[in-house]
Amino acid sequence: MRTDIGDHKSFTMPPDCEALYNYVESNFPGYQVAITYEAGCCGFSAARYFLNLGWEVLVVNPSDIPRMDKQQYQKTDTIDCRNLSKQLKADQLKGIYVPGEDQDQLKSLLRQRAEITKQLRSVKAQIKSLLLYHGHQIPDQFDNPNWSKDFIHWLSSIRWTYEPGKICMESKLRIYAMIHKEHLQLANLLRSYCRTHYKKDYYLLKSIPGIGGYLASAILAEIGDLRRFGSETELASYIGVIPVMRNSGGTESMQRVTPRCRALLRSYIIESAWVALRLDPVMQNYYRKHAGKNPKSIIIKIARKLINRMLSVIKNETPYQINTTKEQIKKQPIKQNN
Repeated sequence: MRTDIGDHKSFTMPPDCEALYNYVESNFPGYQVAITYEAGCCGFSAARYFLNLGWEVLVVNPSDIPRMDKQQYQKTDTIDCRNLSKQLKADQLKGIYVPGEDQDQLKSLLRQRAEITKQLRSVKAQIKSLLLYHGHQIPDQFDNPNWSKDFIHWLSSIRWTYEPGKICMESKLRIYAMIHKEHLQLANLLRSYCRTHYKKDYYLLKSIPGIGGYLASAILAEIGDLRRFGSETELASYIGVIPVMRNSGGTESMQRVTPRCRALLRSYIIESAWVALRLDPVMQNYYRKHAGKNPKSIIIKIARKLINRMLSVIKNETPYQINTTKEQIKKQPIKQNN
């Protein structure tokens, strides 16, 4: 804790917002209070609590806190707190966006669905592993990532030499059915919530080729109101669709995309860029102009164009219209290198 004169003192208290409030009110009544902490597992509930009290609150990315080299070798909670206090007083900290409680919980719903997706992939892999281990060959018509009802029926009808094999498969299929049902239900609930509470922005985003109902919901859950971004570059940087840049001695190089990103949302947008390539003549023309280059690099550029369109339709409040002029449509096949 630090005052305008200097360090107050170092002390330990329970990780409770009310305890800190009571301490400040008892020792510094009537003072203007500014508080900062590193973003982490505790989320933004503390920030919202103190903002409601009228305090100045700054939540910072731990990677963006200025530190001296020696702090890499001498790191304690006391040293970190003193450093944060000094940086806050010197106005050298840049805070991150603090979402409202409604958006924060919507983001948790999105990430819960993503976690269920991982579990669904895992149980599918376990079932295939069981078949491989015991020498059961999957028919060619079923050997694809999309599991149909006919494939599930085939799995149920496999004849096992002994009863334990059948019981094991039945157990895995019950787990699969439960997770698959939850997977579909969460996606439907997420879309339904966004159609109800973010109707205008939801349908504006959905008007862009390549962005469906689920991705529109994911954008609103992860980002919230896109209008808070001043430029397309800011939005692309927030999502993480910008290159790593090196500029030294007059030589500039741009390599892979930045590791600082909203990983889940960035992966969704890159996947949707492939869909947009199939649906939008403008994107097709852009792809053809870069024929011969690495397709993965081109698709990142298309993803960046999608982000630009996202911000444009939201700020202009006008649905996207596909440009179908003769200059932009060329009847040529698109070649993709896998």
